[in-house]
Amino acid sequence: MTYTPDTTAAGNGGNFEPQQAAALLDQATVQARRTFTPGPPLLWVYRAFFVLVAFGGYWLSVRGRQDPYSAPPGGLLAVIFALVAINIGWSTWALKRAGAGVSGPAQRKRQAWIGVMLVAWVAAYAVTLPLYHASASHPAWALYPASAPLMIVGLAGAATSAARRDWPTAGTTLAIAIIAAVAGFGGPAGAWLIMGIGLCAVCLGTAAFKVWQQHRSVVRP
Repeated sequence: MTYTPDTTAAGNGGNFEPQQAAALLDQATVQARRTFTPGPPLLWVYRAFFVLVAFGGYWLSVRGRQDPYSAPPGGLLAVIFALVAINIGWSTWALKRAGAGVSGPAQRKRQAWIGVMLVAWVAAYAVTLPLYHASASHPAWALYPASAPLMIVGLAGAATSAARRDWPTAGTTLAIAIIAAVAGFGGPAGAWLIMGIGLCAVCLGTAAFKVWQQHRSVVRP
């Protein structure tokens, strides 16, 4: 069972026992991690399904094509946009839930982190619009949408997470960046397949880690 320390003694001018102080520190650490790393395990399972459908669908649409650098068919784009919308809505809800009751310096750090990641997402994917508009056919540019945006976002997430000493999130985002870098060597079709399988594995691994983390925080001697 989770240990809940009695703070009455401290409120009356008494001193915490070492076990009580350790329990309070542990609870504060768990709350801080929940604040900066929102997302229940089920959300990460959904993300695994999402990236497998999106990147795998794109791979199926371009493999064997004479021109593999063109945009995907409209039907696939509609499915991807729908999945993206669900992910954004669910992630926003998770962020709000994780930030409930957070104020002061913790809130400012949280807002700064969200701002940095939003800028990274927008900047990374904004480049794809002129590329599609120009019908870029050079492999170096045409491969950009497959892996480069998530490599940029992953590196930004790893750097900010490491600065906050949030090692689980740093590990997840760094793994995303590494997969994206490897996918760049997969060719115009293979890059999408590598991204789909690799990101799916990362999302499922993160979901499993979160389940273990939640179980460890509840069942503890």
